[in-house]
Amino acid sequence: MKQLLLTLSLVFTLGLSAQDAAPQNWWELDRTDNSFPGVSAAKANEYLADKKAEPVVVAVIDSGVDIEHEDLQGAIWTNEDEIPGNGIDDDKNGYVDDVHGWNFIGGADGRNVNYENLEIVRLYNQMHAKYNNRNRDGLNKKERREYDRYQEYKEVIDNKRAELGPSAAQYAMIKEAVDAAIEELDMEPEDVTAEDIAGLESEDENIAIVKRVVANAAASGATFADVYGQLEGATDYFDSQLKYNYNPDFDARDIVGDDPNDMKDRYYGNNDVEGPDASHGTHVAGIIAAVRDNDLGVNGVGGSNVRIMSIRTVPNGDERDKDVANAIRYAVDNGAKVINMSFGKGQSPHKDAVDDAMNYAQKNDVLLVHAAGNDGKQLTLENNYPNDTYQGRRRTGKTWIEVGAAGSNYDESLAASFSNYNKEYVDVFAPGARIYSTTPDNEYATFDGTSMAAPMVAGIAALVRSYFPDLKAKQVKEIIEESAVPVVLQVVKPGSEGEKVNFADLSATGGLANAYTAVKLAERTKGKNRRLRDERDESLIQY
Repeated sequence: MKQLLLTLSLVFTLGLSAQDAAPQNWWELDRTDNSFPGVSAAKANEYLADKKAEPVVVAVIDSGVDIEHEDLQGAIWTNEDEIPGNGIDDDKNGYVDDVHGWNFIGGADGRNVNYENLEIVRLYNQMHAKYNNRNRDGLNKKERREYDRYQEYKEVIDNKRAELGPSAAQYAMIKEAVDAAIEELDMEPEDVTAEDIAGLESEDENIAIVKRVVANAAASGATFADVYGQLEGATDYFDSQLKYNYNPDFDARDIVGDDPNDMKDRYYGNNDVEGPDASHGTHVAGIIAAVRDNDLGVNGVGGSNVRIMSIRTVPNGDERDKDVANAIRYAVDNGAKVINMSFGKGQSPHKDAVDDAMNYAQKNDVLLVHAAGNDGKQLTLENNYPNDTYQGRRRTGKTWIEVGAAGSNYDESLAASFSNYNKEYVDVFAPGARIYSTTPDNEYATFDGTSMAAPMVAGIAALVRSYFPDLKAKQVKEIIEESAVPVVLQVVKPGSEGEKVNFADLSATGGLANAYTAVKLAERTKGKNRRLRDERDESLIQY
């Protein structure tokens, strides 16, 4: 029981005790005007209000998007060449009834993948049939290297499962104790308050512990809904890690019915762009395109001309390279000018296929925005995929932006503690901590992650491409990077125990992405382009 109390305290005080004083919309505000280091989206959109713009399609390659959300109405892409629900590929693009996007992790029978293995488990399973019960001494040099990787993967998986088992059981016990308290009250969880819990009269020791923990959380400004939401998330996390992510016996791909290693296969899946768990993707979509100034929820960075194309590719587990490559190609072929990719993993067995898709996007003038990851570590080309460097080469994609996460306080905590970083491989930082945005069923929630920082930049890119459509993707990338607001601060290095570094050393730009400065620079760049064209035309006339 002492362990239960300790764990409850950790769960509810770590995530909830330090309540942020920043407003829910801090991430769209301006540091000069509002004192919060947001992306100045409100200022940029106000500046552009009376200027001409064109619709711009942003593909959200993610877990799915609730396209019926109240705050996304009018902001969802529609394939005008497809007749909804007729079961015919009207536009002959290979995808039947792809009215609002496509789902690469669904089956033709309408079923959908929700949970998936991590890539390390899939690689282990591929090697297991070959190397299980084999002796290393009887292998050739190439096989010994592969055998050693197999043993390394096995050790990681075994250790992780040994660690997860007790944690999953512990959180299940905590959840049971809290649910018992709710049952005692005979109320729905969303209606319970800290005062209700405090008023419980029970001799049950578990309920007594819950009362103390909820009281401590309430004293720190957290509601019971905060506590319960945090607990549900932790319970689901450990349970899914054990049952699915790190479980070699679990295989969900039969739902799709394809060969996931056949990189030439492009036409599979279904048209369900929401899927069974669209929380992450809907949150991302809201940051980019939630309708501004409609007295609902949040205001998207990208303004009123963004159209979200939902491409469901990312399960609760690691995405597959085949699906990522096909999702990028689908987005390009169907008119997306910006692609948001808030996902990543530690291995990429078919990186060449993703590289080819990245190159395809670049050739077709499409900007790719990718989240740097949440491991609180220095990014390398071997620990985070996908990335912008072609397999086995030094050449990089020219229309790729890698984004780290910042918090709402302009002080030593500015770099989010979970964010990955690298002076060479991370391009810019953007708000990614305590981000309030849309979630399914007309709900809203606060999430943390570089997954939230990437769509800030995708929103800026959409704003620029909407109002300055003549600018190329490579120019938009350069504008976002060159207009990043420099930060001259010593900050706590993400993932460290208080070690201080210059914020400028965490990314290539050393700054924070900013919509207003990007728009102003885009204006100047557009003017420069026009002058160059005029000069070229004049020289042709003279010639």
